Amino acid sequence: MAFLVSGTLRMASQIAGARDSLGRKGKYNLQGPRVALTLSSPEVSASTIAVLEDVFQTLGFESCQRREASVQDFLRELTGFREQLDAHGGPMGCVLVALVGPCGQLRQPQQLVRELSHCGALWGCPKVFLLLSGTSGGAHKPGAFLTSLGELCGRCPHWSLLQLLTEVFCRTAEESSGATYCPVLRSSLRGALCLGDVEPWRPKAFQEELARFREQLDTHKDPVSCALVALMAHGGPQGQLLGADGQEVQPEALVQELNCCGALRGCPKIFLLQACRGGHRDAGMGPKGRPWFWRWLQAPPAIPSHADILQIDVDAQGSSSRGSTPGNSDILMVYAATEGCIAYRDEEKGSDFIQTLVEVLRTDPRGDLLELLTEVNRQVCELDVLGPDCDERRKACLEIYSSLRRRLCLQV
Repeated sequence: MAFLVSGTLRMASQIAGARDSLGRKGKYNLQGPRVALTLSSPEVSASTIAVLEDVFQTLGFESCQRREASVQDFLRELTGFREQLDAHGGPMGCVLVALVGPCGQLRQPQQLVRELSHCGALWGCPKVFLLLSGTSGGAHKPGAFLTSLGELCGRCPHWSLLQLLTEVFCRTAEESSGATYCPVLRSSLRGALCLGDVEPWRPKAFQEELARFREQLDTHKDPVSCALVALMAHGGPQGQLLGADGQEVQPEALVQELNCCGALRGCPKIFLLQACRGGHRDAGMGPKGRPWFWRWLQAPPAIPSHADILQIDVDAQGSSSRGSTPGNSDILMVYAATEGCIAYRDEEKGSDFIQTLVEVLRTDPRGDLLELLTEVNRQVCELDVLGPDCDERRKACLEIYSSLRRRLCLQV
């Protein structure tokens, strides 16, 4: 049995307008759908296929296909699979192909690997190939290997796939003392591949969670004074939130879920949104290159180009909810980025926006929240940030939407 893992570098000109599949910290983002395919010969037992499908589910693959063919026809089936992925119309997150055939007939799968390496939908995405002997004449039982892999992924979801495989190899060797085979992996991955750390997020499911949250509040016996919701997701150019499966939802649709909550009528509803709102990387305004006389004059740092703006929409319209309270009142939305810009987040340190907000609230927990958020924005604007695919310093700026009708202090 052997594992063969292949990763292909995507040229920047070929992925214009698509999100990079590899983060700056060297970890695959897996933003698109995960698809699994089992190619098996007719001799493969049904029990092996069943264990494979369980492993696919544990590893978070939403789509699991099975095709039966002779080993000689595997290439033709993979060609059809590649054409199906290219016709999908969007980038994929990850693909896992299990090749299961009689013992000794999958010795040189490089031609099969190259077939998926030419798939446009998988450029820059991890492609995992699992080679198994699924017949009774094999030197080992693949079910034990697969069961151990699935069990480890469930227990250690934050481990990379290479870590999981190394541990499975160790267990396999201990349980098969005296055996003549040894699992082997080959890898050209460019980053850590973690399949079990985050379940694919679906906007519809997210909206359903907010609906359940609203129902819980409506049935709450004690009065509710305030609600706070933190939304963290990938964002689109029109302000929409993007799920791992490519579906979209507007933040306003999520806001309306709480806006219809009877228990929160007339109460402040706070939304913190850590999500990109476009692809613009703001270099800021001010002295860029700092020669000695700028330093001598102690010139101020660059300011985000969208900072220092106050816009008041007197005629904003909103639907009315039950009672006399305007429908869109008492809402406070705080975006980590201005319209059209990227929201930066360090994969190790987290969001500068959230961290700064916590520090400011700890310093003055009884202060007016709008004034505290203004201070948060001042500190964020002073930061120089690095984007995931840019070596130049960039600027970040918050955007605050408020229809609050009273001062809001979280502690009194």
